[in-house]
Amino acid sequence: MARGSSRETEMFTFFRVIVVSFLNHFYMLIHFVYILYSEQTDKYYIGQTEDLDRRLMEHNSHSYQDSYTKIASDWKMKINLKCSSKRQAIKIENHIKKNRSRKYVEDFIRFPEIGQNLLVKYLEENQ
Repeated sequence: MARGSSRETEMFTFFRVIVVSFLNHFYMLIHFVYILYSEQTDKYYIGQTEDLDRRLMEHNSHSYQDSYTKIASDWKMKINLKCSSKRQAIKIENHIKKNRSRKYVEDFIRFPEIGQNLLVKYLEENQ
């Protein structure tokens, strides 16, 4: 099978770099705020990450020995909120944590509009 011309190889490489750069940029922007619940301890945990599956596994396997979540191994994802950036996710995470109220966390889980309102409140242009 004949190889393509060097021009074709250059074009392929160029487009591959563009596509990979775009995907890396796109995926780096996506971040999540999440709330976990442990039935064992009857506690909630609020956090933010770019990879929900990995982070849940880390919580349940006690990857971080100084973490609050080491108190249980049965953490379940109750809700996650897709954010446009890490900065937005951190602001929303902090907002939820500052309320220090189990009722607020449970309302956040029960009423999705609370999360939607926080996404609007903490849009990048408002920061």
